[in-house]
Amino acid sequence: MVASTPALVPQHKHIWVITGPAGCGKTSVAEYLHLAFALPYLEGDTFHTPQNVKKMAEGHPLTDADRWDWLILLREQSLQTLHESGTSGVIVTCSALKRKYRDVIRIATYHNPAILVHFVFLNATESLLMDRVRGRQNHYMKDYMVHSQFESLEAPQKDETDVLSVEASGTSVEVQRLALAVVRKTMEMDAGAA
Repeated sequence: MVASTPALVPQHKHIWVITGPAGCGKTSVAEYLHLAFALPYLEGDTFHTPQNVKKMAEGHPLTDADRWDWLILLREQSLQTLHESGTSGVIVTCSALKRKYRDVIRIATYHNPAILVHFVFLNATESLLMDRVRGRQNHYMKDYMVHSQFESLEAPQKDETDVLSVEASGTSVEVQRLALAVVRKTMEMDAGAA
């Protein structure tokens, strides 16, 4: 069960993008944060085109061209959800493996000074994530696709100050709690409570 968090009144609206390669725990963390903060949650995979899902299910990695419209759609859906929900934030899952993919989402802040984007980067080794994906049932992402994701991965750099790195090698519960702590700390800072 998720412990409810004290009500915070942040100065900004926040887009929380839960990122990392397949198997790192994006969905688990996003669902946990969704319950903890009562924020809307967008599962990024549900916004892929049927062609993209078919391509991944057949073992073919997506190209930049395959991802571009998907990333723009995620950004626009995040902004729309923020506007329509009236909440202080929205949680989105998106692997955001490359800096240019993260930059597409960052455009949400352009001309929107009241909105901040944060990437909660779930960091774990390729071998660990390969083992996790092997254990999945009925998911289109297969274990061999983890390697292609690591080949594409551009780990966030120090100048990407909107990235919050979370060690994701522990149990699901441990990773959820670590993610909750970094999100709560960021929200408290924005609310002026820390």
